[in-house]
Amino acid sequence: MHLEVITPDKKIFEGEVVSVTFPGTEGSFQVLNNHAALISTCSKGLVKIKTVTEEKRFSIDGGIVEVLKNNVVLLAEKVL
Repeated sequence: MHLEVITPDKKIFEGEVVSVTFPGTEGSFQVLNNHAALISTCSKGLVKIKTVTEEKRFSIDGGIVEVLKNNVVLLAEKVL
């Protein structure tokens, strides 16, 4: 699935991923390939991105995530 992580200042990440875990406002949640369509808010916390070759982690200061047809977009307020 394709993931984009964008802040108001710049694009933080773009590429194919195996999974991504977000700090949802009601608790963390993971998105995998063929996930149902979803729009959710994120709180301050850790985002975990797993690709075929590596795992990346970074903290955000909140945002919104959209999942639609194996395309995931995270609009983050700020990467800490």
